[in-house]
Amino acid sequence: MTINMKRCTLEDLSKLQEISYETFNETFKDQNSPENMNSYLERAFNLKQLETELSHTSSQFFFVYFRGEAAGYLKVNTNEAQTEEMGDETLEIERIYIRNKFQNHGLGKYLLNKALEIAMERNKKKIWLGVWEKNENAIAFYKKMGFVQTGAHSFYMGDEEQTDFIMTKILM
Repeated sequence: MTINMKRCTLEDLSKLQEISYETFNETFKDQNSPENMNSYLERAFNLKQLETELSHTSSQFFFVYFRGEAAGYLKVNTNEAQTEEMGDETLEIERIYIRNKFQNHGLGKYLLNKALEIAMERNKKKIWLGVWEKNENAIAFYKKMGFVQTGAHSFYMGDEEQTDFIMTKILM
């Protein structure tokens, strides 16, 4: 099994957008209206938005490649780039997106371990993420990886307010 990783750059914007649309759609289209999905995809993953996120000095994106093919990506945030005020001693995993055809090859765990490695290198005490309350597979995965639910926040899918669980892992 060959897994490689590469930090995303501005030259990767189109590929980043393509993977974002594909993975988000694959994961959530069956539980949300087409109107709300389209609204969210247009807002969250337009090229200008992705360029802004990719250019932020406190955010990092990494592509994961499986057998030479782009299989997904990781986005982590620190400091003011975090989507919730969590302080300077935390790192947020904002996205672990894996294309469906690459699921169940250990890539999510690989990306999560990369996020943990970044957090440790930066002397963070905690790592956290938000996960949709109805995304049972992801919640089970994060629990298995040592995360616990510590709160919740609102997430807007188009005009529908949904709930994301905030899950946290204390780092030693």
